[in-house]
Amino acid sequence: MPATRRLAILMLILTTAAWGLSFPGGKALLTAAGGALPGRDPWFFSSLMIASRFGLGALLLWLAHPRAFVQMRAGEWRQGAGLGVCGGFGMLFQADGLAFAEASTSAFLTQFASVLVPLLIALRTRRAPSLFVMFCVSLVIAGVAVLARLDWRAMRLGRGELETLIGTAFFACQIIWLGRPVFHGNHTGRVTLVMFLTIAVILAPIVAVHAHRASDVLILVSTRPLALTLLALTLTCSLFAFLMMNRWQPFVDATTASIVYCTEPLFATVFALFLPAWLGRFLQIEYANEGATAHLLIGGSLITIANILIALKPEASAARSDAGR
Repeated sequence: MPATRRLAILMLILTTAAWGLSFPGGKALLTAAGGALPGRDPWFFSSLMIASRFGLGALLLWLAHPRAFVQMRAGEWRQGAGLGVCGGFGMLFQADGLAFAEASTSAFLTQFASVLVPLLIALRTRRAPSLFVMFCVSLVIAGVAVLARLDWRAMRLGRGELETLIGTAFFACQIIWLGRPVFHGNHTGRVTLVMFLTIAVILAPIVAVHAHRASDVLILVSTRPLALTLLALTLTCSLFAFLMMNRWQPFVDATTASIVYCTEPLFATVFALFLPAWLGRFLQIEYANEGATAHLLIGGSLITIANILIALKPEASAARSDAGR
């Protein structure tokens, strides 16, 4: 059904727009929290923010559906736990890798999920990706490289780059796991609830290890601006985004989804043009807007072209590959 497929692609692009908000929003929240609670390891703030977002998201989902655990099926537990493990460890390695690599390098390497997904499917099915798929993948990788202003001379396989690639591998597995036909018919809300709980449980020990005292975990709700920013990130970048992802990705093949998800850095770059200054005033921190450049136009155009091509021409071979999982 081409119409359903194109609607799903549009909904997934909307999902990446919500994820894009997490970059300026998350950076602003971490900066404000660090200023309010100095002397803590950066690992504490990043793990606390992610665990708080997904823990709060799980609570809100449960309050909306109090009988969710009673109605939970075995397949929903399995799918949600798998998504949570892949997403939780992916974000964990990505966050630590960012501390040891350039931000542009991290953004570029993270998008290699669009390369890993068709390769993993090809290894499983023993069927090579089509030239059309590889062309679209090449376009998005080139677009992200331009968008991130990647300095090839600075590229090296150090700790940061290696951890980012490990995180990317987890994200690729998450995309493939979500699209498995055996999970079709699962309830999106219940699966997302289990996913959120799993991520919070994975990151909670990291928060505990890096906290100096028990009251440290309350820093993100210690002031009204901090609490409202955390709530906004939870509702938009966690609840809305992952409910949309879990609802609509099964209508497209995993390879198409991985290409669509590469629009995330495009939205993050656009939001960085105007949101930082507003967030800085709201949270009373120094956070300047980024400027519009030719990199945004060129890189964004390449990513957009790839998504238009993949939307207009359904990839039969990719769909058959996914159906075999």
